[in-house]
Amino acid sequence: MTETPARQLEGFLAKYTPEMVRATKQCLIRMRKQVPGATELVYDNYNSLAIGFGPGERASEAVFSIVPFPRWVTLCFLHGRGLADPHGLLKGNGSRVRHIRLESPATLDRPEVRALLAEALLNAKRPIDPAQPRRLIIKSISAKQRPRQPL
Repeated sequence: MTETPARQLEGFLAKYTPEMVRATKQCLIRMRKQVPGATELVYDNYNSLAIGFGPGERASEAVFSIVPFPRWVTLCFLHGRGLADPHGLLKGNGSRVRHIRLESPATLDRPEVRALLAEALLNAKRPIDPAQPRRLIIKSISAKQRPRQPL
């Protein structure tokens, strides 16, 4: 019998320290409240675990992701390059993605972060329907991975 996606995600998170598991779960709870109806796409990649939020199963349509690292959790704006950022929160200089290293899960509740989330949702190529039920889909699991615990 195969594991449910929720149990698989629990297994991926179990590789982290208890503090990082708590922080990541709290971030996911907050994101689920702020982005109802999102499909969550989970990638247990070589560098990190990534939980994307989008309107459906296509990774290219994902708007955000929560990415736990051994010592912090990051909120990625997957099409964040053009977002208005008057508070200078967004980091990164790639062609598309910008991110915020979350000081704590409560950072997601700050008005300036919520404004960035709202703008990113408005700019999304395909909107997330808040009436659709949340889905959790495991998209990939890398056999080889960097350590999930601080060295």
